Amino acid sequence: MDELRASIEGHIDTLSKFTATPGVGTTRLTYSKEDKQAREYIKNKMTEYRLQVSEDGFGNIFGKLNGTLKDAPSVLIGSHFDSVPNGGSFDGPAGVVAALEVAALFAQKQLKPKYPLEVIALIEEEGARFGGGLMGSRGITGLLSEKDFKNLKDKDGISTEEAMVNIGLDPSLPKKRDPKTIKAFLELHIEQGPVLEEKNIPIGVVEAIVGLTQFKVTVEGKAGHAGTTPMARRSDALVTAARMIAQFPTLAIEEGEGTVITTGQLNVFPNGANVIPNKTVFTVDIRSSKEEHIQNVVRQMTELIDLYSQDVIRISAEQCLYMKPKVMNQEIIAHLKESSRNLEIPYCSINSGAGHDAMVFSDFTDVGMVFIPSKDGLSHCPEEWSDAGDIAKAVQILYETTKKLTEAEEK
Repeated sequence: MDELRASIEGHIDTLSKFTATPGVGTTRLTYSKEDKQAREYIKNKMTEYRLQVSEDGFGNIFGKLNGTLKDAPSVLIGSHFDSVPNGGSFDGPAGVVAALEVAALFAQKQLKPKYPLEVIALIEEEGARFGGGLMGSRGITGLLSEKDFKNLKDKDGISTEEAMVNIGLDPSLPKKRDPKTIKAFLELHIEQGPVLEEKNIPIGVVEAIVGLTQFKVTVEGKAGHAGTTPMARRSDALVTAARMIAQFPTLAIEEGEGTVITTGQLNVFPNGANVIPNKTVFTVDIRSSKEEHIQNVVRQMTELIDLYSQDVIRISAEQCLYMKPKVMNQEIIAHLKESSRNLEIPYCSINSGAGHDAMVFSDFTDVGMVFIPSKDGLSHCPEEWSDAGDIAKAVQILYETTKKLTEAEEK
């Protein structure tokens, strides 16, 4: 156990160094220099653990241990390795590291699976560079088309394909994967909330993941001089955006039952101190455990847009992502709980308030997910931290569950 914990700490510590903001959190955007550094480390570890390494046309990384059954579907295990700006070292990488450690245990114990085991490291789950989020899993499952992928650009106008080529990736490689090649998907993630820590329980077996939708709202007005344009003659895109954004929290509060709404990104143009903004672009993230609540908030948001749209102010809203609430596979949930009991590791059932790649895969294959505690419930910030000992406990549970799903046997 001590050796496993030390190995996990080593992985996390190394990956945390691949950041564009040393000393102020992890900033590892998709297809960046830091992305390239992290992927090289992950691929080297996959090779060390006797996995066959490959990448697809999105830059997702796969490390495969072949099974004895011909053309059998794989059991996938992993998470994402990108981050939000100035985020933490555990959101995503903890799941990739856990998957690597499961593969390491297969190698150490010389297990031979009937069904292939594949460790996967997914790109752009956060959506911090190209928007929308869950890009790697949506791409694999075909929910993100090749055309839509090619049309995505970052805030500097760099396309996905340009960014890929810049770090030596090949966007012409196959992208969509046949669902028949996937038997199951397992993911470990930090909770990003306070429940497990408050209960002093190291493992949460996820029962369901909330639904979510994300919009990009563009408000267009008219630029003008900050000193010479009278207040009554202004078409200020930022003031209009601010009035809308200020009303959003009320929409979620009135809907209730844990419904939440967030504006996390706001870009102002031309962004001059003495220029009236002629355009603002901001994001809207809506989440709830019930689809009807999401739809109600979207409807009310649309009504607000209509209310604030005038002849001099034009407002448009583009839906970048929509995911329904998802329930995890009951058989895999049972396996995870049984493994926890057999290992005498305390656990509880829990729902996820955050979106994860697991929710995408759940429409295409059997999915299971486990959480580990987050210190003070913090995430998406430099203070994000989880105990490597808890990750080690989750690795043991995932290892036992993966053995069952791959029907692995010792040589």
